[in-house]
Amino acid sequence: MTAVSDVMTRGVRSLTPDVSMMKAAQAMDELNVGAMPVCDGERLVGMVTDRDIVVRGVAQGSPADQTPVSAVMSSEARWCFEDDAVQDASGKMRQMQIRRMPVVDKERRLVGIVSLGDLATKGETDTAGEALKKISEPSKPDRSSQSQASGPAGGGGPG
Repeated sequence: MTAVSDVMTRGVRSLTPDVSMMKAAQAMDELNVGAMPVCDGERLVGMVTDRDIVVRGVAQGSPADQTPVSAVMSSEARWCFEDDAVQDASGKMRQMQIRRMPVVDKERRLVGIVSLGDLATKGETDTAGEALKKISEPSKPDRSSQSQASGPAGGGGPG
């Protein structure tokens, strides 16, 4: 059995719940990532993505320099333990349709992140392929029909 600790990325930078959306976006830009764990001390309390910042924050008119990531993050972040089997972790990723998952120790302290990239580049290509196939299926509900901001899907006409 290959454990998550054998393939995960260690030394992951995290954010605190009170950091602003703007600072979070700047950190993501600096690190070239689209998601970051949010920790209260060492304990994982959520995940925030670039999409969370845009859809839950900016699109709602929240000031990026004053709104804390706690207002837009997913507080029910899916995670796995460092000693979980890679197959189990990738199963959770498939089920939840997520491409990266925080890894915690038994005290729920953040110790790393496991991503599809980790699975693909560290010898778990079959697992990564199966996870990617399921993760890439359209999620529910499908909201692609129309948006007030962009008109018909794919549009983005005059604003």
